[in-house]
Amino acid sequence: MGTALVYHEDMTATRLLWDDPQCQIECPARLDAALSGLRQCGLEQRCFRLSARKASEAELGLVHSPEYVALVRGTQALAEQELQALSAQFDAVYFHPRTYHCAQLAAGAALQLVDAVLTGTVRNGLALVRPPGHHSQRAAANGFCVFNNVAIAAQHAKQKHGLHRILIVDWDIHHGQGIQYIFEDDPSVLYFSWHRYEHGRFWPFLRESDADAVGQGQGRGFTVNLPWNQVGMGDPDYMAAFLHVLLPLAFEVTGCLILSWCWSQQDSTRPSGIPRGRCRPRRSASPTSHGCCRCWLEAGSVLCWSALESIQSVQRAHAPHWRSLQQPGRCSRVGADRAHRGSLDGRDSESPPDAASGTCSPPLPGAVACETAAAALSSLLDRLRLRPVPPVLTAAALTVPGAARLLPPDVLCQEESAPREETEAWARPHEALAQDKALTALGKLLYLLDGTLDGQVNNSLVVTPGPAVAATLDVAIRRGLSRGAQRVLCVTLGQLDRPLDLADDGRTLWLNSKVEEAAAPSMFHVRTPLPATTGGFLNCVLGLVLPLAYGFQPDLVLVALGPAHGLQDPWAALLAAMLQGPAGGRVLVLLEEESAPRLARTLALVLHGQAPPSLGPFSMASPEDIQALTYLRGQLQPQWKMLQDPSRGPLPGAPCSQLCASSQPEAGPGGDGAAHQPPGAGR
Repeated sequence: MGTALVYHEDMTATRLLWDDPQCQIECPARLDAALSGLRQCGLEQRCFRLSARKASEAELGLVHSPEYVALVRGTQALAEQELQALSAQFDAVYFHPRTYHCAQLAAGAALQLVDAVLTGTVRNGLALVRPPGHHSQRAAANGFCVFNNVAIAAQHAKQKHGLHRILIVDWDIHHGQGIQYIFEDDPSVLYFSWHRYEHGRFWPFLRESDADAVGQGQGRGFTVNLPWNQVGMGDPDYMAAFLHVLLPLAFEVTGCLILSWCWSQQDSTRPSGIPRGRCRPRRSASPTSHGCCRCWLEAGSVLCWSALESIQSVQRAHAPHWRSLQQPGRCSRVGADRAHRGSLDGRDSESPPDAASGTCSPPLPGAVACETAAAALSSLLDRLRLRPVPPVLTAAALTVPGAARLLPPDVLCQEESAPREETEAWARPHEALAQDKALTALGKLLYLLDGTLDGQVNNSLVVTPGPAVAATLDVAIRRGLSRGAQRVLCVTLGQLDRPLDLADDGRTLWLNSKVEEAAAPSMFHVRTPLPATTGGFLNCVLGLVLPLAYGFQPDLVLVALGPAHGLQDPWAALLAAMLQGPAGGRVLVLLEEESAPRLARTLALVLHGQAPPSLGPFSMASPEDIQALTYLRGQLQPQWKMLQDPSRGPLPGAPCSQLCASSQPEAGPGGDGAAHQPPGAGR
């Protein structure tokens, strides 16, 4: 199973026949440019191609009224003046004699992709379509949209495939009010939209595009709007929205189909048409379910305070509906953080948090090295790198006889090793590597590590005897750095201490979970207790591990599950899946052999791209887990800006970027001009 690409050249047939500055942006070149971009990057060749089919009128009727479908069908016989007159009855819409044909193909492409994913033909996919759909309503075209492709696909998934949970992620500059209206009272569809809002001054100028519009009736809590109220939102802002809102919700409704909508317009939240966050495919973006479109962001370093306000408003509006966003836990975090800081500097615990008062914790060791690394990170974020497909996607080196039978068919069972003399030279300083089995595992690890850094292997799993895990990890770190890796992220679980002679120079970031107390000896060395509940584990991953990982931007990720690591199998699988994002793959998991019989296959499947197993029912984080996370975030926040908490004030000097500035209301989804209220018909 791979990734599908659904497209049909006929969807470029419709075009604007008269002069209309508001609608001219919706043109055939938009679709051509998207396909051309995929081809230039070599992505089209990696995909399983599907040709779009036309949706039937019965399928269109899953969302739209028969009268509206008949109206659009009738445009095939209209003259230009009649088309222009009909278009004027709607907001920011134009019709063409081929509109009905193109719109049928657009909806049909979405249906075809859903069928391919849910029947197991592909794992996920992308449908390139026009006209777009998320503004279209039951009986009205709106904002270039004719039929609501995503809404039709969601209803199709429910009726044909029997799905009970669907997550729609609307990734667009404009609010998709059409999808919201269709599902606002439906608890089987969770609709999430982030969009430029500017306190209602941006098209479509709707009060119900704000954060406090949460759905109606049984659907209350299933409409989630994240409104951007200033322009200039960047990668860190979108990452914060992922970590603090979207992913917690996605995990709480685990097991759903994810439909993601994105219109390929340049993002008007940035002046001069600077494109929105650098988006690149990530298999780890939505590890909770099937996905028809998956993507991830490259994270920068500074968050816009207006974005944090918007995120906090969403958390506040949805706390009554979602346990993962409930305010008591967040208030506990803030209270614990204030109490801890007050005990450090003698201030009363009720005094404002450091960020709001203009002071912060003293810099941790390693801050100078971080400044040196900042320039390299900045230039890295400005480069979109697409690596060639490695010959080996996933490889596994096992020590247990016959364990190869446990591996999925497409995962390579690694037999080759580094030369014996070379392996022995690396092992010589470590007594734990003298055993034959440990030495054999080390040779295979060195071979796979070299292949990963040379672009021959995407990610890998190595099983080694428990007593040798720490020494093997130490060799892996040093080997990686010596072979050209600039930054190595080490995520360790179990009784694995950081090597005493490992330089704290910003080239390695060591995160360990299993210790008794939370501690941050330096900004590149973090220890945290292993959470006791699902909610605590997710808080740790989303609130600490991933922000640090994306801020660090590693070339290589090493995950070590040592003796007595205590990690539940689904947790281990999820951690391995999500850590594929920051380094673009390049994950090597080191597993002690006692856990291998039950865990090796699960980890191999996840590294190969399969969704992790369900975490089970959501349970809240314990007060102890919240307190530990709060303490660590408070200690690390001055050096790692991605850790800034939406429930707290801004850091000293944290700008709402110079790009964040007010702008004039625009006339519609494609142009500037005087504000006007759309008719809102057809809800």
